[in-house]
Amino acid sequence: MMTSYGKTARVRYRGTLADGTVFDSTEGKEPLEFVVGSGEVIHGFDEAVASMEVGESRHVVMPACDAFGERIEEKVELAPMYAIPNAKDIEVGRLFYFVTEEGLRFPAKVLEVREGMARVDFNHPLAGKELAFDIELVGERE
Repeated sequence: MMTSYGKTARVRYRGTLADGTVFDSTEGKEPLEFVVGSGEVIHGFDEAVASMEVGESRHVVMPACDAFGERIEEKVELAPMYAIPNAKDIEVGRLFYFVTEEGLRFPAKVLEVREGMARVDFNHPLAGKELAFDIELVGERE
């Protein structure tokens, strides 16, 4: 029987980029648990699991629009260094996390620092990339 929206799925997975680089995996960890259809995981992953049966394994390739979205140039902004928390610890090219007043964390990357200003990319690091997943649905519950 296929899993359905609203059930909690337990999955093992391995996510790779087009060149075969592994960007995420449950290998050596507990399976990932999430409520199918809740938006806790990217759309393409959610849809793949929703059409699987417990014990089934599947290889899924998803375009950027079903993963972390397309890269949006408008999400690259110029910001004064004084407005960036812990700016002294930031390294150009390295991922760091901004925290909103509500406590939400989101990734960003400083592309360049010049004359007290930083060019910051707020796109998700995997935005614009096609992703492949090997997924195994190992269990589910209400």
